[in-house]
Amino acid sequence: MSKKNKNKEVEEPQLEDTATATAETEQKEERSAEEQLQNQLVLEKDKFMRLFAEFENYKKRTTKERIELFKTASQDLMVSMLPVLDDFERALAHIEDDKEAEELRKGVLLIYNKLITTLEQKGLSKIEVRQGDTFNADDHEAITQIPAPSEDLKGKIIDVVEHGYKLGEKVIRFPKVVIGQ
Repeated sequence: MSKKNKNKEVEEPQLEDTATATAETEQKEERSAEEQLQNQLVLEKDKFMRLFAEFENYKKRTTKERIELFKTASQDLMVSMLPVLDDFERALAHIEDDKEAEELRKGVLLIYNKLITTLEQKGLSKIEVRQGDTFNADDHEAITQIPAPSEDLKGKIIDVVEHGYKLGEKVIRFPKVVIGQ
């Protein structure tokens, strides 16, 4: 063999090795690019799912706030009507003492009951508090303390000065009470 032929034989395997190495490198690059795309796809899916969940939570929250707003939209009106209810109750208590004003008492009672019924239909409810109930600072507003008439009324409600009211589940006025000391 001549020198030229030997060089050709040597050159041919080198070319094959280079071609194989290049093909392997290209495959690795393609796999690497594919893996990068897969990773990027996973990240984008995760971002999408988080954004979707956040939007769903936003929709739920705004719906809940809207419902709550409708429930308490009339709160200002109800609060302004409470002194009128108090006046009716005082008038009824005063008229009951006067036996000559029986017809007047019936008329006032009729109007009072109609007003109470209308306000109850709109979600207003009276907070029931009775003499002898245990005082709770979270549920009652203490106006004053007086010496308890008996030992068992210490720390308990002696008198209710003003009734408390709720609008739906929200307390719009706490009952004002006198407690035993």
